[in-house]
Amino acid sequence: MKNTIKINKKINSFKKEIEVPGDKSISIRCVLLGSQAIGVTKIYNLLESEDVINSLKCIKKLGINYKKFRDFYKIYGLGLSGFNTDKKILLDAGNSGTLARLILGLLINSKNWIKIKGDKSLSKRDFKRIIDPLKLFGANINSNKTGLPVNIVGSDYLRPIDYHEKLGSAQCKSAVMLAALKTPGITKIKAKKSRNHTELLYKNLNIPIKIKKKLNHDFIEVKGISNFKGFSYKIPGDISSCSFFIVLALLTQNSRLVIKNVNINSTRIGIIKILNKMNAKIKFINKRKYKGEIIADIIVNNRKELRGINCPKNLNSSAIDEFLIIFLVAAKARGISKFKNLGELNKKESPRLDIGVNLLKKIGIKVLRYKENIIIHGDPKLELKGKYRISNFRKDHRVFMTSCIAALSFGGEWIIEDKDSIKTSFPSFFKIIKKLGKRIN
Repeated sequence: MKNTIKINKKINSFKKEIEVPGDKSISIRCVLLGSQAIGVTKIYNLLESEDVINSLKCIKKLGINYKKFRDFYKIYGLGLSGFNTDKKILLDAGNSGTLARLILGLLINSKNWIKIKGDKSLSKRDFKRIIDPLKLFGANINSNKTGLPVNIVGSDYLRPIDYHEKLGSAQCKSAVMLAALKTPGITKIKAKKSRNHTELLYKNLNIPIKIKKKLNHDFIEVKGISNFKGFSYKIPGDISSCSFFIVLALLTQNSRLVIKNVNINSTRIGIIKILNKMNAKIKFINKRKYKGEIIADIIVNNRKELRGINCPKNLNSSAIDEFLIIFLVAAKARGISKFKNLGELNKKESPRLDIGVNLLKKIGIKVLRYKENIIIHGDPKLELKGKYRISNFRKDHRVFMTSCIAALSFGGEWIIEDKDSIKTSFPSFFKIIKKLGKRIN
């Protein structure tokens, strides 16, 4: 079958240096903010995945032109009122929750009805979490129950809001921050800790923003109707993409890996903190600051003695996209690993917590589950000999790539469906695996 891969052998030990593509979260944010700037924005190292290309297509439909050059993109922004919404428009967000939720924030002043749709997976995700606060600004929104498609038409009488973001969702927080750009007055946000790329971009673009950091929440104020100029941005490597190769190096005997130019934003390195607590000893070198983000090279060495972890709940939000791959390390670690309050995993592209538990059980790992909490009994001698088929995971790119890393790390004969799922976030995944010494067809 054309969309299925087979892996019949573990990867051999490797000592390599690689780079991963640009950060997806920042890529989408730069495209959307470039569409709202006055003048030309130049974006280097833009991730050319389906999610990001769909972002470009959406702003194009809204009247914002862009052009691809050899090593950068230009976006020709027309300011905060630059979207052409004089007629009804259909926008397709594909598989991207980031795009669908954030662009809704930019449409609260649309003149006509805009419809946003997505693929089957995205259409099942929760949009009520963002519809409710955007309605408070004054926008009119209706949806298919709580998911996509969503229809939105703006208002000429927008009002700033006070918003309490309780889920630790950077997408919800950012959508409200983008809506605040279009709204007179000051929007105030009390947000549970989550990734802060939007805040850093606002600061870099001199958009009026105030941030007070407390132990469990950030207090954010955004002053609306403040135009900003086009900008230049070189997007650093995506640590979520790095996570698959970090774990592959950890679990492959006598291996060493250096990953260059990675964004190690403190809100994104939960996986590194968790793995180092499991005795991974991952290091950052050549650290430097770029437009508020911290960039570094990552060094990973194979560890023969990984330990189980009682994972602190306060690391959940900064590792939310990486837990599937962390579970593989727990499967190989000595002792018991405990993870709590992971219900948000089931609200991603697929029910990842359910799928992760089932994957571990499939490969013979003892897993106990209590609602949103799981306990994994690690097996340091884990070596697989059986046959395994991975399917029916809603074409979730992270499930697919985690399954590949399991096959390459533990052995066995694997058939994994929906290889095209990587196009949404990481189309060069196979190319990097090949560089590490394993061809996947």
